[in-house]
Amino acid sequence: QVQLVESGGGLVQPGGSLRLACVVSGFTSDYSTIGWFRQAPGKEREGVACIRHREGDTFYAESVKGRFTISRDSAKNTVYLQMHNLKPEDTGVYYCAAGPLGTVYGSTWFPVITQYKHWGQGTQVTVSS
Repeated sequence: QVQLVESGGGLVQPGGSLRLACVVSGFTSDYSTIGWFRQAPGKEREGVACIRHREGDTFYAESVKGRFTISRDSAKNTVYLQMHNLKPEDTGVYYCAAGPLGTVYGSTWFPVITQYKHWGQGTQVTVSS
Protein backbone atom coordinates (compact mmCIF):
# COMPACT_ATOMS: atom_id res chain seq x y z
CA GLN A 1 0.00 0.00 0.00
CA VAL A 2 1.43 3.35 -1.06
CA GLN A 3 1.37 6.13 1.51
CA LEU A 4 2.14 9.77 0.77
CA VAL A 5 2.69 12.55 3.31
CA GLU A 6 3.00 16.21 2.27
CA SER A 7 4.62 19.03 4.18
CA GLY A 8 5.94 22.54 3.62
CA GLY A 9 2.84 24.60 3.00
CA GLY A 10 2.24 27.98 4.56
CA LEU A 11 1.47 31.65 4.05
CA VAL A 12 3.70 33.57 1.64
CA GLN A 13 3.55 36.98 0.01
CA PRO A 14 3.15 37.34 -3.77
CA GLY A 15 6.51 36.86 -5.44
CA GLY A 16 7.72 34.63 -2.64
CA SER A 17 8.86 31.00 -2.64
CA LEU A 18 7.96 27.75 -0.91
CA ARG A 19 9.20 24.19 -1.14
CA LEU A 20 6.77 21.34 -0.62
CA ALA A 21 7.86 17.80 0.20
CA CYS A 22 6.10 14.50 -0.35
CA VAL A 23 7.45 11.43 1.44
CA VAL A 24 6.43 8.26 -0.38
CA SER A 25 6.39 4.86 1.32
CA GLY A 26 5.39 1.48 0.01
CA PHE A 27 5.62 0.45 -3.62
CA THR A 28 3.14 -0.95 -6.05
CA SER A 29 3.50 -1.61 -9.73
CA ASP A 30 0.23 0.15 -10.49
CA TYR A 31 1.78 3.58 -10.61
CA SER A 32 4.61 5.11 -12.62
CA THR A 33 4.31 8.73 -11.63
CA ILE A 34 4.23 10.95 -8.58
CA GLY A 35 2.25 14.08 -9.23
CA TRP A 36 1.53 17.30 -7.42
CA PHE A 37 -2.03 18.57 -7.64
CA ARG A 38 -3.82 21.54 -6.15
CA GLN A 39 -7.37 22.53 -5.39
CA ALA A 40 -8.55 26.06 -4.77
CA PRO A 41 -11.85 26.76 -2.99
CA GLY A 42 -14.75 26.25 -5.35
CA LYS A 43 -12.54 24.91 -8.13
CA GLU A 44 -11.72 21.49 -9.47
CA ARG A 45 -8.52 19.75 -8.56
CA GLU A 46 -5.80 20.27 -11.18
CA GLY A 47 -2.44 18.76 -11.95
CA VAL A 48 0.57 20.98 -11.35
CA ALA A 49 3.69 18.89 -11.98
CA CYS A 50 4.78 15.27 -12.07
CA ILE A 51 7.86 13.07 -12.19
CA ARG A 52 8.09 9.51 -13.45
CA HIS A 53 9.72 7.52 -10.69
CA ARG A 54 11.77 5.21 -12.95
CA GLU A 55 12.77 7.56 -15.80
CA GLY A 56 13.00 10.73 -13.72
CA ASP A 57 11.53 12.91 -16.45
CA THR A 58 9.29 15.79 -15.43
CA PHE A 59 6.20 17.48 -16.80
CA TYR A 60 4.29 20.62 -15.84
CA ALA A 61 1.03 22.43 -16.21
CA GLU A 62 1.36 25.48 -18.48
CA SER A 63 0.37 27.80 -15.64
CA VAL A 64 3.44 26.94 -13.55
CA LYS A 65 6.15 26.45 -16.17
CA GLY A 66 9.21 28.51 -15.40
CA ARG A 67 8.12 29.04 -11.79
CA PHE A 68 7.77 25.55 -10.29
CA THR A 69 10.30 22.71 -10.32
CA ILE A 70 9.60 19.12 -9.33
CA SER A 71 12.48 16.93 -8.21
CA ARG A 72 13.17 13.85 -6.15
CA ASP A 73 15.61 12.49 -3.63
CA SER A 74 15.48 8.74 -4.09
CA ALA A 75 17.54 8.06 -0.96
CA LYS A 76 14.89 9.85 1.09
CA ASN A 77 11.89 8.59 -0.93
CA THR A 78 10.87 12.21 -1.24
CA VAL A 79 9.50 14.27 -4.10
CA TYR A 80 9.81 18.05 -3.87
CA LEU A 81 7.92 20.90 -5.47
CA GLN A 82 9.95 24.11 -5.45
CA MET A 83 7.71 27.08 -6.12
CA HIS A 84 9.02 30.54 -7.02
CA ASN A 85 7.32 33.82 -7.95
CA LEU A 86 4.13 32.69 -6.28
CA LYS A 87 0.88 34.39 -7.24
CA PRO A 88 -2.44 34.68 -5.40
CA GLU A 89 -3.94 32.27 -7.93
CA ASP A 90 -1.51 29.61 -6.72
CA THR A 91 -3.42 29.48 -3.44
CA GLY A 92 -4.97 26.13 -2.60
CA VAL A 93 -4.48 22.77 -0.95
CA TYR A 94 -1.58 20.94 -2.56
CA TYR A 95 -1.65 17.18 -2.74
CA CYS A 96 0.80 14.60 -3.95
CA ALA A 97 -0.48 11.40 -5.47
CA ALA A 98 0.71 8.23 -7.21
CA GLY A 99 -0.77 7.06 -10.48
CA PRO A 100 -0.21 6.72 -14.24
CA LEU A 101 1.41 9.47 -16.27
CA GLY A 102 -1.61 10.40 -18.38
CA THR A 103 -1.10 12.52 -21.50
CA VAL A 104 1.84 14.77 -22.24
CA TYR A 105 2.52 17.14 -25.14
CA GLY A 106 6.16 18.09 -25.04
CA SER A 107 6.73 19.10 -21.43
CA THR A 108 3.08 19.86 -20.70
CA TRP A 109 1.14 17.47 -18.49
CA PHE A 110 -2.53 16.54 -18.78
CA PRO A 111 -3.26 14.01 -16.03
CA VAL A 112 -6.37 11.86 -15.73
CA ILE A 113 -7.01 12.63 -12.09
CA THR A 114 -9.54 9.84 -11.59
CA GLN A 115 -6.77 7.34 -12.32
CA TYR A 116 -4.85 8.45 -9.25
CA LYS A 117 -5.80 6.10 -6.41
CA HIS A 118 -3.19 6.97 -3.79
CA TRP A 119 -3.29 10.46 -2.23
CA GLY A 120 -1.69 12.35 0.61
CA GLN A 121 -3.69 14.44 3.07
CA GLY A 122 -2.69 17.76 1.48
CA THR A 123 -0.90 20.89 2.63
CA GLN A 124 -2.31 24.42 2.46
CA VAL A 125 -0.52 27.08 0.42
CA THR A 126 -1.79 30.63 0.77
CA VAL A 127 -0.34 33.45 -1.32
CA SER A 128 -1.48 36.77 0.03
CA SER A 129 -0.16 40.16 1.06
